[in-house]
Amino acid sequence: MKFTTRLTRLTKTKLIVISVILGLATGLGSYTFIYAKGYSYLTNDPNACANCHIMQEQFDGWVKSSHRNAATCNDCHTPSGFVAKYANKASNGFWHSFGFTTGWFHEPIQIKPHNREITENACRKCHTSIVEAIEPHGLPQNQLDCLQCHRNVGHLH
Repeated sequence: MKFTTRLTRLTKTKLIVISVILGLATGLGSYTFIYAKGYSYLTNDPNACANCHIMQEQFDGWVKSSHRNAATCNDCHTPSGFVAKYANKASNGFWHSFGFTTGWFHEPIQIKPHNREITENACRKCHTSIVEAIEPHGLPQNQLDCLQCHRNVGHLH
């Protein structure tokens, strides 16, 4: 009987602690999502990328670029396919938020290898005929790197 009473108190204490932690996490997460306009990242609107002040330069460059009439940020910086697109957006959103909150990011911002590969694939997808006409066939290491020469096409860096 005594053991059951102690267990019940311990269980109640754990439930209260877990409830408080979950409440804080939900509250902070909701506040951050609303404050950072997280819902806008679910759209295809390039203005969402400029929610973060550090992306303003890239957004302004895109506005002035030739790609403005042909592609949005998501067209070049997210993979095709619903799940892959939103998984990549969630990952990038988390790491961007983490970096900007902690201040642990390279300035000026730099594209990570995984995202660079996505952008390279987007170039190849939209410009397939040009790539096929100029790229040497054969080994993968002979593959041309679109971004090496056309780094500033989508927006200035």
